[in-house]
Amino acid sequence: MMDLDLQGKIERFTLPEIFQLVSTGRKTGTLGIQRDDDIVMVYFRNGSVIYGYGPRKTYHIGRMLVEMGRITPGQLDEVIAEQAAPTAGDKRLGQLLIEKRYIDRADLEEAVRRQVEELIFSLMSWDRGSFKFYENQFPTEEEITVNLSTENVILEGLRRLDEMNRLKDCLPDFATVYVLAPAEPGQVRNVSLKPEEWNILALVDGHKNINDLLLSSPSESVETLKHIASLQLAGLIRPSVQAADQDKLESMVAHLSRLIENYLTRNTSKTIADGTVAGSDHDQI
Repeated sequence: MMDLDLQGKIERFTLPEIFQLVSTGRKTGTLGIQRDDDIVMVYFRNGSVIYGYGPRKTYHIGRMLVEMGRITPGQLDEVIAEQAAPTAGDKRLGQLLIEKRYIDRADLEEAVRRQVEELIFSLMSWDRGSFKFYENQFPTEEEITVNLSTENVILEGLRRLDEMNRLKDCLPDFATVYVLAPAEPGQVRNVSLKPEEWNILALVDGHKNINDLLLSSPSESVETLKHIASLQLAGLIRPSVQAADQDKLESMVAHLSRLIENYLTRNTSKTIADGTVAGSDHDQI
C-alpha cells in the first residue's frame, strides 16, 4: 500500500491507481504530480476531486466560456484587457465577467467543472513522473470548487485515452509538422468545414507540429486530433515530410534523367561514329 505522505514514482503506480487510492482512503489534501517541467495540483476532499490546476495544462477559463457559448470572443478580449489594467487589482477573470453581467455564477461554476475535468483527463496518459500527496493542505483558497466522483473521472479519462491511442495509430509522429495541401491543377474544392475545423486549419502554418497544434487549439486534445485526422484524410493538410520527400524524389529523378541523357548522348555519338566507319567499309565491299 502506498504511503500517501511520501513521494512516489508514476512508473510504480499509474495515475488511475493513485487517484483510486486517494479516493478509497477518503483523503483530504492536494496531490502534486510532476513530469519534466509540467506540474499539476489536484485537490481532494474526502476522496472526491474538488479542484485542479496546472500552469501549462489548465484549459483557459475564458476560452472554455466562449466554447460553451456563454460569452463572445470580443467580450473575452475586453475583459482580459481590463484584467491587465493596474486598476483591476487581483480580480480574476471570472469575477470580472460576473461584474459585467456577461455570465452568472452558475455559468462560471460549469466552466470550472469542465476545466478541472479536462485537466484530469489529460493526466491519464502520463506514464512517468513523480507524485506527492499533501494531507489536509491546499496551496490556494478557491472560491469556486467542484465535487467530482473520482471513479467517474478515472473511467472517462481512460475512455478518452483509449480513443486517443486509436487516433495516434491514424496519425504520424507528434513531432510531424503539417502544411496546407494545395489543390491539384484543375481541381475544384467545394468543402464545408465546421468552425472547429477552420480553427485547426488556420493554425497549420508549416511550422507547428502536432504537439504545437494540440497546445494552440481551443478544443480538447481528442477533438483536435480528430480534426487533424479528418483534414488530412480530406486532403486539405499533409505532413511536411511528404513535401520534403517529394522534393527529394524530384531531385533524384532529375539527376537520374541527366545521367541517362548524358549516357545516351555519349553512346549516340559513339554509335554514329562507329556507323560511319562501318558504312565506309561496306561501301568498299
